[in-house]
Amino acid sequence: MNDLQYWEQTKQSIIDYAKEIGIDKIGFASADPFTTLKERLLVHREKGYESGFEEPDLEKRTNPELLLDGARSLISIALAYPSKLKNPPKSEPGAYRGILCRAAWGTDYHHVLRDKLDKLTRFIMELEPGARIESMVDTGALSDRAVAERAGIGFVGKNCAIITPEFGSWVYLGELVTNLPLPSDHPIEEGCGDCNICVDACPTGALIQGGQLDAQRCVAYLTQVKDFIPDEFRGKIGNRLYGCDTCQTVCPKNRRIDNDHHAEFQPDPEIAKPLLIPLLQMSNKEFKEKFGQSSSSWRGKKPIQRNAILALAHFKDRTAVPHLERLLFEDPRPVIRGTAAWALGKIGGEQAQEALITAKAKEASPEVVEEIEKGMSMIREQA
Repeated sequence: MNDLQYWEQTKQSIIDYAKEIGIDKIGFASADPFTTLKERLLVHREKGYESGFEEPDLEKRTNPELLLDGARSLISIALAYPSKLKNPPKSEPGAYRGILCRAAWGTDYHHVLRDKLDKLTRFIMELEPGARIESMVDTGALSDRAVAERAGIGFVGKNCAIITPEFGSWVYLGELVTNLPLPSDHPIEEGCGDCNICVDACPTGALIQGGQLDAQRCVAYLTQVKDFIPDEFRGKIGNRLYGCDTCQTVCPKNRRIDNDHHAEFQPDPEIAKPLLIPLLQMSNKEFKEKFGQSSSSWRGKKPIQRNAILALAHFKDRTAVPHLERLLFEDPRPVIRGTAAWALGKIGGEQAQEALITAKAKEASPEVVEEIEKGMSMIREQA
């Protein structure tokens, strides 16, 4: 057996084991630097499109050798997740609900993918005791999508997601970097063609022609920041509490695709679409108990509570006024007080107006006072 045959056989053993442990797709690629990606990321940075959640070192993001000395190969994996909520909570009059993006419906995918990658790593180490391997999921330095595209998992769509032939873009991604010289797969020769549905449908115009994302405008990013959401985007949030699926739900490649074969990703309807008002008074302990297993919990309860306030403003829910009033007067967090003031102005009414007048006389934070004044201005416009 020559070297090529040996490593082909090793690769096939890895593929077979990946199937055994429930990995939906696996692909192999060289660990050469991502030179084209680096050029795109430089432009991305110059234009201010970054979210700030990424690895800041562009060399590490594009050169696997800096993550593992002697890197030869990349192994990309994909796990599919559901796109449909089969048993949505019953709607009740006045009981408004928010929604989490589909990627946050089930068990936190970071834990699930890390477990799969750990098992895969141990298996490879048994096959090749001299192997050196680095594992990463989402928060790693490399671009999951760039690795997956090179490894033939799918192609990068205009919505900046990996689109697979089998599962659409409803997939989680992870990868291994190794010193083993495993044979590479071929990238998928497919693309979006003239289709621009996702670009046109993006609520905030965050998708840039040519396949770039301005993260500073992306609703998925905005729902995760801890500060005030800029005025121009507040109405675009709707009832989204975490993430945004618009660019995926409109994609023709995702039509009629629902991946429900992983038990750990099966959604809890009360997490996927929770009632809004109970979120406003949730303690840290209650938040961890309810959302702790979801990837939506990584930023804590503050962004989700702020987004719940915006959702109540979106619905103009008058029953929320006493709850928003309590937040305005009692919550120690300026972002929550200020967003509650803005929401009261959006909802309007005499009770909301009186609350804003009273709060303005007592409020010490200039940021919150500004939001109170915005709320009062909206009420005057409604009169």
